[in-house]
Amino acid sequence: HRRALSAIGLRKKPEADGLSLQTKAFVGITASVGIVVLSFSLAHWQSQDLLRLACYMVVAVLASGLKVQLPGIDGTMSVNFLFILLGVLELSLPETLVIGCTATLVQSVWHARKRIDPFKVIFNFAGMMANATFLTYVSYHWLLARFGTNKPILLMVAALVFFFANTLPISVVIALTEGKSARKVWSECYFWSFPYYLVGAAAVGLVGIVNGAAGWETSLLVLPLIYWVYRSYRLYLGRLEAEKERVEIEKRHVEQIASLNMRTIEALALAIEAKDHTTHTHLQRVRTYAIEIANEMNLPADEVEALRAAALLHD
Repeated sequence: HRRALSAIGLRKKPEADGLSLQTKAFVGITASVGIVVLSFSLAHWQSQDLLRLACYMVVAVLASGLKVQLPGIDGTMSVNFLFILLGVLELSLPETLVIGCTATLVQSVWHARKRIDPFKVIFNFAGMMANATFLTYVSYHWLLARFGTNKPILLMVAALVFFFANTLPISVVIALTEGKSARKVWSECYFWSFPYYLVGAAAVGLVGIVNGAAGWETSLLVLPLIYWVYRSYRLYLGRLEAEKERVEIEKRHVEQIASLNMRTIEALALAIEAKDHTTHTHLQRVRTYAIEIANEMNLPADEVEALRAAALLHD
């Protein structure tokens, strides 16, 4: 699956010039490390089967086009994750990096809804994908050298490494940009996709077993799974948007009822005041003092609103 997270962008489309010094430093360091990793790997290029690499590359790039818009974020998610795991399983590190970075680059610019931001593109394929792919590949083969008898479990671990390495950096960038908790951003925006990584790892492991018996061409059997994951993304995010819209409608309805209630209360209070001109502004003063005291006490918003009404009705 995943991602495309890879290609995830910065929340609310922050431009490079509008980023804080901390954010620029984090993005710059992350992208620099990714460029070094990519350059070093390409300098030690290895490929035993260029035809297989080309086929995997084409399918991964096509999979990048099956992307969904993430809610509340100027970014997308695609399903090229499966072929990155296949690369970890069957290809060299340089080949896997080329597949992942190329697919991410295509995802960032293909059918982009907004003007392409070079700063964001570099962060996506260098700071995000290159580092995530490198960590995934190295962790898998390091564990394989020590616990080589249980490849399915090791592939699951590799998928988890990719998940965290791909989602945490962008969560940090969003948190630094908007002054929010990185943990909260990560849990709200990306944690929902966690199960797809495990499903993808299991599927890639099965394809790897079939490849060993029938040849790498059987990797194309993963194509239906790619589309299924994409459809799952779309359906889930579609339900999420529908639920968000429903909540917004209910919220507006509640606000309208609350406004109507307050106007009714104010009308009653004015009617009471009209009988006693000596306290004409008394209710308004009581409300002002009550609200200010409540704010100083840091009372919850619902209690402040209750005081606002009670102050008008206290007589």
